[in-house]
Amino acid sequence: MTISYPLTATARSDAAVSSVEIPQLRIRGIFAVWAAAALPMAVLAWLVAPALADRFAGVGDVPMAKALIVSLAIGMVWQFVLVAILVGREQRTLRWSTVREALWLRSPRSPRSGRVGGRVWLIVIPLILAFTFAQELLAIVPAPADREFATILESDAGKAFLDGAFGWYGLILVMFLFNTVLGEELLFRGYLLPRMNGAFGRGDWVANGLLFAGYHLHVPWAIPGTLLDMFTISYPTKRYRSAWIGIAVHSAQSVFLAIFVFTLVV
Repeated sequence: MTISYPLTATARSDAAVSSVEIPQLRIRGIFAVWAAAALPMAVLAWLVAPALADRFAGVGDVPMAKALIVSLAIGMVWQFVLVAILVGREQRTLRWSTVREALWLRSPRSPRSGRVGGRVWLIVIPLILAFTFAQELLAIVPAPADREFATILESDAGKAFLDGAFGWYGLILVMFLFNTVLGEELLFRGYLLPRMNGAFGRGDWVANGLLFAGYHLHVPWAIPGTLLDMFTISYPTKRYRSAWIGIAVHSAQSVFLAIFVFTLVV
């Protein structure tokens, strides 16, 4: 799945600040990784969840919501396992010092001044605002009422389900954690993006954004909104050479939802 390309400017820049070599993926390797994440999520959402919903029927009024929470949490944990497998095979170790560099889990570096961390982190603020605005702007495809998390939360049945449901809340937190920290972002911006330059050159961040949008087969109505993530997540992650940028921007929504759900639980 990997191939050695001549060092690009991106690779030379990374080599200057890291001793960890990041091999480049062939196009077929990139799509193989994409499929390993996207297809299980689609199967879990459209085949496994409806089957589980039947089992939850009669236990509360939101059986599909419960089934989706369980199913998607499993899919996102799988993405973390997938990243661990891929990095372990590539680097022959899972030491944190190696994983940190292999997945760009380092403080952002300003491409202009070379400053690392500190005030550079402030770029996250406008990116979060832009990300939120883009999600609202392109929410043009209506989601099925029993599959839209926000709609479920606002319903009487959803509120009744969450009232005092600390166990379910814990599972929701796991889903959020593996969604924006240890799952999607770690795979797409931590693993894939640094390895796409050889195949796509300077357009690697665009290809990464398109792949990320197409990955959302489990929630196809979200694809238009996620297309703009290439500007608010993929490009900033590449520009500052830090997957933490994407993790922070993507996680802002999860943090808000986690707080809101907690108010319903208590």
